[in-house]
Amino acid sequence: MKSVNKKSVLIATIIGAIILSVSFGIFYAGFVFGKKNPNTIIIQGVANIEGSKDIPADFSLFWEAWNTLIANHIKGSEAKGQDLLYGAIEGITNTLGDPNTIFLRPDDSKKFEEDVSGNFGGIGAEIGIRNEQLVVIAPLEGSPAAQAGVKAKDQILEIDGVDTRDIKDVGVAVKKIRGLIGTKVTLTILHDGSDKPEKIVITRANIEVPTLKSTILDGNINHIQLYSFNENAPFLFYRAALTALLGNAQGIILDLRNDPGGFLEVAVNLAGWFVDKGEIVARERFKNGEERLFRSNGNAALKNIPLVILVNKGSASASEILAGALQDHLNVKLIGEQTFGKGTVQELFSLHDNSKLKITIANWLLPKGRLIDHDGIKPDIEVALTEKDIEKGNDPQLQKAIEVLQSEIRKKAA
Repeated sequence: MKSVNKKSVLIATIIGAIILSVSFGIFYAGFVFGKKNPNTIIIQGVANIEGSKDIPADFSLFWEAWNTLIANHIKGSEAKGQDLLYGAIEGITNTLGDPNTIFLRPDDSKKFEEDVSGNFGGIGAEIGIRNEQLVVIAPLEGSPAAQAGVKAKDQILEIDGVDTRDIKDVGVAVKKIRGLIGTKVTLTILHDGSDKPEKIVITRANIEVPTLKSTILDGNINHIQLYSFNENAPFLFYRAALTALLGNAQGIILDLRNDPGGFLEVAVNLAGWFVDKGEIVARERFKNGEERLFRSNGNAALKNIPLVILVNKGSASASEILAGALQDHLNVKLIGEQTFGKGTVQELFSLHDNSKLKITIANWLLPKGRLIDHDGIKPDIEVALTEKDIEKGNDPQLQKAIEVLQSEIRKKAA
């Protein structure tokens, strides 16, 4: 009996060992096969790859595509991981369909900072994308672009013979247009209102962004031309305002033509010279419907001096905010052409490798709630500036501004 039991135990032990060995072998074979042919790829050193709660995503597909591309593309072995990563981030930003939301690689980020500081190399034109077409927002005063005949709302069809229709990122276009100082770039331009493209050759130069020019016209009218809402603008406007106040200016023409904008804080600062402290200058409306208000903090020292504002299709962003705020609060007459319509808010987010994301986070609204994105602001008095006017040195928009302002001065005197 004991012998039978011992044999049974021995047989059971052997069978168990065999089953265990076979199971382990199958498990190991499956493990090896799974590593070679994974359905879910495990990535070491990467945290939080599940996607956001609002937009869930299966990131295993991304890594599967990444590995397949490198393994099978004819140049896969030459691919640089960082370039592939940057390209993926650029692809993410492009899917949002917003030309103002862009990814800046570290070298592009450095160029962006140079732009904001006021000195950089290039042709001197603010560009953007409108209706999926690369366009000129405004050429800078006295820049190579302006001297070559580039105008606001011109469509840029080609850069050095390369079609721009596939360019969805303004930063890409900027990189193509820029180059060494003294070299040339050829732009194929379609002027606004024309049906025949024109090739324009522009010599690149060191661009110093002009900020403000103030002159006194007949009748003691101060003509203040503001070219940029950059970091120098508040102090320069302060000097122009003092000139107007101490000189007992009879009226002011604030010229915002071809001013592509700049810092919101500058627009709010300058509005404070005209509207009372605490008045709303602009509103930011976020995707959740919340609003942030920007209020004047100035002394309204210029409030009682008759004022008109000149705008055109090159007036954008901060220019539109300032012009619209003064129109809303003081019923100031806007003269010229409909503005560009840049009414979204971008915020810069710095990433750990010195790259940046410039993301649209809100819409601009004027004090009374008007949206300016796409539509822009329609002037109270429309006056065109034609090619013939420019060739002859005439400025009917400025002449109309003087005429309207003189009428305002007479009303005040009466």
